[in-house]
Amino acid sequence: MPQDGPGAQGAPFRRLGPLLTAVLAALVGFGALTAVAPGVRAAAYKVVIVVGPTGSSTANYRYNANLLATQAASYGATVVRLYSPNATWSRVSSAARGAKVLIYLGHGNGWPSPYYPFSTARMDGMGLNAALNQGNANTRYYGEAYMASLHLAANAVVILNRLCYASGDSEWGAANPTKATAIRRVDNYGAGFLRGGAKAVFASGITSVSFALRGLFRGSASMTMAQLFWTDPNRTIRYKIAFTSTRTPGAAALMDPYAPSRYYRSVIGRLGTTIGNWRSG
Repeated sequence: MPQDGPGAQGAPFRRLGPLLTAVLAALVGFGALTAVAPGVRAAAYKVVIVVGPTGSSTANYRYNANLLATQAASYGATVVRLYSPNATWSRVSSAARGAKVLIYLGHGNGWPSPYYPFSTARMDGMGLNAALNQGNANTRYYGEAYMASLHLAANAVVILNRLCYASGDSEWGAANPTKATAIRRVDNYGAGFLRGGAKAVFASGITSVSFALRGLFRGSASMTMAQLFWTDPNRTIRYKIAFTSTRTPGAAALMDPYAPSRYYRSVIGRLGTTIGNWRSG
């Protein structure tokens, strides 16, 4: 199993950290000074933000989660924060019920990976606290089967940030995956969340996901989830990949590597779903 520690994205994020933090802070400030899109009853929208145990990196993960929480609150959303060492499955699953947005920052355990055999109980979900208030190194992975039981709000959006595998990438220090492996990882990682009620699952391995929140609350109602994906200021487009899911009937995916074999951005789901659908669901 993946070991507790800085995680696959820890080292590159530390190099990019100061710049990304400044950019995200500016975006949060911009959101706080602008009106929410007309017709959005933001207070009725619950945004749940989860930080899993990541050892000595947990404080940094909490810091970045708080920036997202501040951004969501600036739009008027009801924000629920569940951070390690108190992010147990029972607490997370209870809070996630009826959530319009679920954001997870932490370790990822996906498939394909070196950790045979494949398990829907342990893979393609969240790494949470095994026990309440027992530090930031007591990780237990809750996989696809658990994510399928989340009971999210209609047309909910899931955002996965700074974890291994979800966007197709490998663990930090491991070899880059083949394109075929990266596609399978994105397809598998989205499957449980989509069954749990999500219409789209965004994943960003090393950069900010503030663009997704901004688009949901302030974007045009006619914008689709696919179009929202391309509003990310970190997009590259040059190496983009599109595929139809084999795990989830009716789902499709987009991937946007920043270089060949560097799979750090993806979205999977019913990508024709509009922001208006999300708001009214």
